[in-house]
Amino acid sequence: MSIEVRNVNKHFGAFHALRNVNLDIESGELLALLGPSGCGKTTLLRIIAGLESLDTGSIAFSGEDATELSVKERNVGFVFQHYALFRHMSVFENVAFGLRVKPRSLRPSEPDIKDKVTRLLQLVQLDWLADRYPSQLSGGQRQRIALARALAVEPKVLLLDEPFGALDAKVRKELRRWLRRLHDDLHVTSIFVTHDQEEALEVADRVVLMNSGVIEQVGTPQDVWDHPASPFVYGFLGDVNLFHGRADNGVVSLESVKLMSPEHHDAQDLAALAYVRPHDLEVTRYVSGAPGIVAELQRAIVVGPIARLELWPTDNRQPEGHDPLIEAQMPAEQFREFGFKDGEKVLIFPKKARVFLQSQCK
Repeated sequence: MSIEVRNVNKHFGAFHALRNVNLDIESGELLALLGPSGCGKTTLLRIIAGLESLDTGSIAFSGEDATELSVKERNVGFVFQHYALFRHMSVFENVAFGLRVKPRSLRPSEPDIKDKVTRLLQLVQLDWLADRYPSQLSGGQRQRIALARALAVEPKVLLLDEPFGALDAKVRKELRRWLRRLHDDLHVTSIFVTHDQEEALEVADRVVLMNSGVIEQVGTPQDVWDHPASPFVYGFLGDVNLFHGRADNGVVSLESVKLMSPEHHDAQDLAALAYVRPHDLEVTRYVSGAPGIVAELQRAIVVGPIARLELWPTDNRQPEGHDPLIEAQMPAEQFREFGFKDGEKVLIFPKKARVFLQSQCK
């Protein structure tokens, strides 16, 4: 089932939670709504579900207006962060619940319920826990049972709100892979809300970046990572260093470093911001007069194959309120070959940067 969101606005009192949001979700895709707390992603999910009303705009399922339909009429399945399992029911009865409460005319027979629940528990690889109770399960097992329960009613759309947020990092990673494989098998149109960039980029077919009630960018994980549409997207997707400079005729000057920026060939001495990922910074030994940003190595953290460097520019010209600390990465083997020491002066040169004129960042 495809979903069309058109011109949706939502206020909570004076707070404008969603601002004229438009979004097309393709049938059978796994879409991530990604953004910081308060950006509107959960509000949008709840409006699609029918759990929240909208002020203006419309929601359509496969071309049919669903704006006024109730939650039950929309036939959506939910998975929440805190499982919402019934503690007094066994795993089997939790999964069977949605089937048992259907109207009598639509309710499957007991043999059919037993068969369906058994198949779902096999699907989530927990059929051996059918007689257990939620308190006897791990967090990851509870979340898989919650997903089986949501799938039991054969929803047209599956909605997941921070589904792995309450779990530890190792379990989250395992469940992310498992959810991706499960979706590839079922092809149910699915939307999940997360503030975890890695989770969205690893699991989703497409990612919707939201900020302050608006959609900043929609694209595949590779698209949004390689071609961020705005400073917000660049800064939100992973670690990034921000350098202030001037753009003039396609060249950006950052202290003693000049970078080509052909997309700004019309700029005439305008304030610019250059965003550089830590792995796109080249760090070399200091040589007087050589081009580069001069900095002091304050700390090096070498874990596995990567060395992470914390650097402090010696000629800090950044605006007041901006943290001048620079983070760089290099292969641990290369770091050991250089033999850098804490307190040593080094040169930094951006190998790749994404430049925005400061007027574009407002």
